[in-house]
Amino acid sequence: MTRVERHTSFGGSQEVWQHKSDVLNCDMRFGIYLPAAAVRGEPCPVLYWLSGLTCTEQNFITKAGAQAYAALHNLILVVPDTSPRGEGVADDAAYDLGQGAGFYLNATQAPWAAHYRMQDYVAQELPGLIEQHFPATSARAIAGHSMGGHGALITALRNPGRYRSVSALSPIVAPSQAPWGQKAFAAYLGDDKAAWAQWDTVELIRSAAADAERLPLLVDQGLEDEFLTGQLRPDLLEAVCKETGHPLTLRRQAGHDHSYYFIASFIGDHVAHHAVALQG
Repeated sequence: MTRVERHTSFGGSQEVWQHKSDVLNCDMRFGIYLPAAAVRGEPCPVLYWLSGLTCTEQNFITKAGAQAYAALHNLILVVPDTSPRGEGVADDAAYDLGQGAGFYLNATQAPWAAHYRMQDYVAQELPGLIEQHFPATSARAIAGHSMGGHGALITALRNPGRYRSVSALSPIVAPSQAPWGQKAFAAYLGDDKAAWAQWDTVELIRSAAADAERLPLLVDQGLEDEFLTGQLRPDLLEAVCKETGHPLTLRRQAGHDHSYYFIASFIGDHVAHHAVALQG
């Protein structure tokens, strides 16, 4: 691995690293914030953040203001890119497919399957690197926004016991029923709707066994979000959690849109929520 950026922040270190991903078969970058305790070599728990469509590792680390909260709670904050990238990696001219739009799944269809295995990267390969090369404990939490909120929710649901907490802001909760998800799923997974259900939060909750892990979900949604009714559909998540008894805290935030102003307004709440679970 090679460090390509380092900035002192709130007594800790905001860094960006590049490495060769065996899972994605390309070079990848991730941001990592190390609080002062971790800089001193003291083991700290890790909060993984998954960003949305078009983002790289840079958007969250430069716009959300999360470093102050990670420093306060002694959490390592890890922010991967949103897709494989580079020459030879399949892409599309549209913003909602291809590079910058990995949807945190494992693609099965050509040409995407050769590189687009973001679920394996986020849930397995990246944590392995973090826990090998940094003073990170095996206590993990995961959160995200929009496409990344979808990614956080499905990753926690698909990997019971791996995360102590999960949260999302403006997540795509039912991609099988939303234009963004339908387009991506058709390309990455093909036409089999049963395959789609394995990457859909609402469907994963609906089909979970009675004795499955029921990790509580914390979701914030802005009521002025331009994608609220067409793409995000928190009402579907609320309905399936009520139907199945899956614990959900859904907070509808008046006046807020889909932007990083929304994320910055509530990221402190989310980091504190994860800190309780990671350090309790």
